[in-house]
Amino acid sequence: MNRYRYLLFRVPRFLKQVFYRHYNRFWLSMIGIKYGKNLQVYNKVYVCGFGQVKIGDDFKYFSDDSFNPIHRNIRGAFYLGNSNACIEIGDRVGISASCLWADNRISIGNDVNIGGDTLIMDNDAHPINYLSRRRFHDVQCHPSIPAIPVVIEDDVWIGARCIILKGVHIGARSIIAAGSVVTKNIPADCVAGGNPCRIIRYNNMPQ
Repeated sequence: MNRYRYLLFRVPRFLKQVFYRHYNRFWLSMIGIKYGKNLQVYNKVYVCGFGQVKIGDDFKYFSDDSFNPIHRNIRGAFYLGNSNACIEIGDRVGISASCLWADNRISIGNDVNIGGDTLIMDNDAHPINYLSRRRFHDVQCHPSIPAIPVVIEDDVWIGARCIILKGVHIGARSIIAAGSVVTKNIPADCVAGGNPCRIIRYNNMPQ
């Protein structure tokens, strides 16, 4: 009986995909986000702040409701800490329910894949000084929190549940293993992983 009730009352997944694909194009344009052709954003996404978000062509973003089973019911987010913050995303990028938090700049190249529940942030979120942290709840944007741009070059693949921290530059065509914490630059054409993230091997693929 429960199975028949489920089939009767559930909204077919493909109908939700069609609805959110069109709804999110309208909503994102209304809040001032610039995007290219064939944008596909499935389900609800948080967009907070007053900076700039620029998205290239053929962008795919899966959020919430297990559209991608890896990210389960996690809702993705774009957070802009101030009016000067910027998130730039190139062409043919795919992201699953990840959080991009920019107080300065996050730049993502073309043909990048970012796995579910990944966190990319160009700042520390809280001051290092404990006295400043005591007062932090009264200050919306604390001046002592450093923000250094994050750059992810073309053809990078970032596995699920990674953390990319401020100032990191990931070179083209590199792969970041799932669950890695990236604190330092990763060169091009390598596989890296771990906490902290280290180079595992280099890839000699034809370019």
